[in-house]
Amino acid sequence: MLEQLLIFTRGGLILWTCKELGNALKGSPIDTLIRSCLLEERSGASSYNYDAPGTSYTLKWTFHNELGLVFVAVYQRILHLLYVDDLLAMVRREFSEIYDPKRTVYNDFDETFRQLRREAEARAEELKKSKQMVKPMNNIKKQGQVQKAGFDKGSKKGEGGLATDGGDDDKVKGRKLENGHSNGNHFEIEEPRMTDFVNGKVNTSSSVSAFDVSKLQKRTKGGKKTDTVVNKGSKLDPKKKATKKNRVWDDAPPETKLDFTDPVDGNGNENIDVVAADQGESMMDVEEIISSDSEDEEDDNMQKDSKPEAKKKGWFSSMFQSIAGKANLEKEDLEPALKALKDRLMTKNVAEEIAEKLCESVAASLEGKKLASFTRVSSTVQAAMEEALVRILTPRRSIDILRDVHAAKEQRKPYVVVFVGVNGVGKSTNLAKVAYWLLQHNVSVMMAACDTFRSGAVEQLRTHARRLQIPIFEKGYEKDPAIVAKEAIQEATRNGSDVVLVDTAGRMQDNEPLMRALSKLIYLNNPDLVLFVGEALVGNDAVDQLSKFNQKLADLSTSSNPRLIDGILLTKFDTIDDKVGAALSMVYISGAPVMFVGCGQSYTDLKKLNVKSIVKTLLK
Repeated sequence: MLEQLLIFTRGGLILWTCKELGNALKGSPIDTLIRSCLLEERSGASSYNYDAPGTSYTLKWTFHNELGLVFVAVYQRILHLLYVDDLLAMVRREFSEIYDPKRTVYNDFDETFRQLRREAEARAEELKKSKQMVKPMNNIKKQGQVQKAGFDKGSKKGEGGLATDGGDDDKVKGRKLENGHSNGNHFEIEEPRMTDFVNGKVNTSSSVSAFDVSKLQKRTKGGKKTDTVVNKGSKLDPKKKATKKNRVWDDAPPETKLDFTDPVDGNGNENIDVVAADQGESMMDVEEIISSDSEDEEDDNMQKDSKPEAKKKGWFSSMFQSIAGKANLEKEDLEPALKALKDRLMTKNVAEEIAEKLCESVAASLEGKKLASFTRVSSTVQAAMEEALVRILTPRRSIDILRDVHAAKEQRKPYVVVFVGVNGVGKSTNLAKVAYWLLQHNVSVMMAACDTFRSGAVEQLRTHARRLQIPIFEKGYEKDPAIVAKEAIQEATRNGSDVVLVDTAGRMQDNEPLMRALSKLIYLNNPDLVLFVGEALVGNDAVDQLSKFNQKLADLSTSSNPRLIDGILLTKFDTIDDKVGAALSMVYISGAPVMFVGCGQSYTDLKKLNVKSIVKTLLK
């Protein structure tokens, strides 16, 4: 049964709801649909599933882009109503005829909807009956074919007896070859196949072409002997051990110092220079100035995209349409420009799945709209895509960490940030960059070495802590990282530290034991921010990493309301040139904003994501 049907404008004004249905929906499926699909450019999907306490809904929708209307139907997922798409299309057609922008009440549409609903249900019932009538006919045909095939198979076996059955026929064939003659027919003796050797055993029943196993054994024994001789001869005298000499280039004097590690004093402590004060201002606090591209370049790109369209329609018709404007944009008109945009996004390292969904969403938002005068389809599509990308990449909530740190400080508790991600993406290095940026804003920081799995992880973090002159909480290796993080937070509370930065072990998204340990750490300590550290170099794998991280954190958590990834830190951004698509893929698949961008190897190389710059690069 249909639970609800709504008609509202893109501005959010509800024009009509079905009073007959009037069922009170559990939860807020319409609001979730608007937030999760319509505002995030996921409207190209056919349906959306919403789980509420005690029930599950499926939502389907359609647009009238010219009038700016949205039609949404809600029904229980278990029912699988077949007539919903047809009903939405009919409601859209009928309501658009009576729509008036100055009017806000449409009580007279109730009777029209009842009629449309009866028609849609009747059509669905007829379609269901016709399918049921077709099924028995298909079953009868299939049974006849099976019987015929069985009969043919039996007849072939009866006639031939040699060629069809695998094991038995091979045995028969082997016996006939062994005797040489059978039933007056002459058979040529074949050499045994390699398949006759199973686990080192040979079928020696055939005296004509039996394989000599003893020769093979002799060969293998001989091979082993020669190997051992070589091994004995290859042993070097430890006294005459060869050492690698340093290469000298162009008769230059040899380098006296090859070990550039920091010196160690008598107590075994490294004498590391304090470099925090000498690094300068972090790039997080520097405003990035982006030079705008010339309009000529954009025009050239548009002309390239619109070449196929011009060839199809001819010069005069395209010129006339650009002056007069097209009545309504259809899907066929948008396809060439959308294909060019999809290819362009994929060359910028956007995951294929994400690029396809974005193009579908843009097509859904433009289909049926009237093309303005003196505008091309390609420029209209590009403008719609640019608007969509800005909306996706712009954070939907505040990402001001300093404000949150001061709010936590007023409550006399430390602000806890957990860094998670796959192996080798630069979690520890970028944790130190974040610590340096916080120190510049007079925030006291403590590091927690919770990577108790990778060798050298604690020492790496200890080095950063000494350089930055900040405390570090560590318990060594092979400890439970959740307990280490808990004790670190307790220590920070006693010492009055404002922020605790928790370093965790790198783990692949499919490693369930490590993902379970991470889920336990987040559940036990309830951090204020869970940052996913990901490389800007990845393409399609970004979707897999983030979606599986979120899925595992949700599935393996013991909480009814599990914590997922709150923000993204993109690393190695200085190595990708214009291949910035990973940022879009990660934000689209997770809904989490990019909070930091790592763009170098020094402590100052951390900056904010410039949304306008990213969008311009993606569409360039």
